[in-house]
Amino acid sequence: MRSKVKNLEAGNQFRVSVVLTVKDEAESLPGLLASLERQTRPADEVIVVDGGSSDTTVDVLRAWQERLPLRILEAPGSTIAHGRNLALAEARGDIVAVTDGGVVLAADWLERLIAPFAYDTAPDVVSGFFRGAPQTPTELALAVTTLPDADEIDPVRFLPSSRSVAFRRSLVLAGIRYPEWLDYCEDVVFDLRLLRAGARFTFEPRALVFYRPRPSLHAFAVQYFRYARGDGKAGLFTARHAVRYATYLVFLPLVAWVRRWLLVALAIAGAAVYLRRPYRRLWRRRAEFPMSWIMRAAFLIPIVRLVGDLAKQIGYPVGLWWRWRHYGLRRTWRSIPESVASPPRVIAVRTPQPRA
Repeated sequence: MRSKVKNLEAGNQFRVSVVLTVKDEAESLPGLLASLERQTRPADEVIVVDGGSSDTTVDVLRAWQERLPLRILEAPGSTIAHGRNLALAEARGDIVAVTDGGVVLAADWLERLIAPFAYDTAPDVVSGFFRGAPQTPTELALAVTTLPDADEIDPVRFLPSSRSVAFRRSLVLAGIRYPEWLDYCEDVVFDLRLLRAGARFTFEPRALVFYRPRPSLHAFAVQYFRYARGDGKAGLFTARHAVRYATYLVFLPLVAWVRRWLLVALAIAGAAVYLRRPYRRLWRRRAEFPMSWIMRAAFLIPIVRLVGDLAKQIGYPVGLWWRWRHYGLRRTWRSIPESVASPPRVIAVRTPQPRA
């Protein structure tokens, strides 16, 4: 039986670094930085890597240096993976917590996230969780279709998003990094590298990050195209993608051609099972949103599923083509080396000014 945490204050024995990357996040950054300021267990340092913003992101960050122990690294052209690695190289905490731009943290996010490190049998990695924070009916449909509820998670198999995860910095010092050859799904490969190294994971669903889904179906399609392209590049979830292709390219055309009642019944039953969880999540949220939103989201859920599946089917072979050209299809995330190309370099480091 897992040891109970002594108390949430126990995390104060650790020095904790919070790291994240941003690019063109001037509009969403104040909400994120304000939520960092409100943490019940404040971070000892916050390291933000800007990947070359063309808006006022860096100015917003500078304005917050008087309120947070904030270090800003400017690295134009850096990918998310490279930016996170830059931040990890600068971190000095015993524990590193990773989040992302475009989110808002629950007030006790960091406290919850680092508390398990004080267990008698402490883990190496703590997987936090995230919830959708939709602001339109379309975003509500996207949230309930793509984001699981906590009770749907198998803690043993869960691979945490780098929107909400914490781990011992000793793992970084041992050489585990985000894969800089990968532009999307880099956090999945990072998690797999941690597992491969024998890191012990625990799931803390109360360490919540609130995440706003994409604002439109087009933006969502681009997002899922990129996710699937990342899967193809890294050699991830091959069986899952194969099932999707078999369903859309073999089974459904067969149903349309043959039109036998048994096949049609199977197709309808399969669609009901496929859509069951999104509708259950939507029903659970019926008191949180206007009924007009609930009805519009209910109509959009099948469309969201279809758009996401088609985007994945287009993106995955693009990633496969990239992997075949660069490394050959037999190479996957397990054996693809880090790029030898010169990465973007940090052109500026801005540290907090001493407080009077």
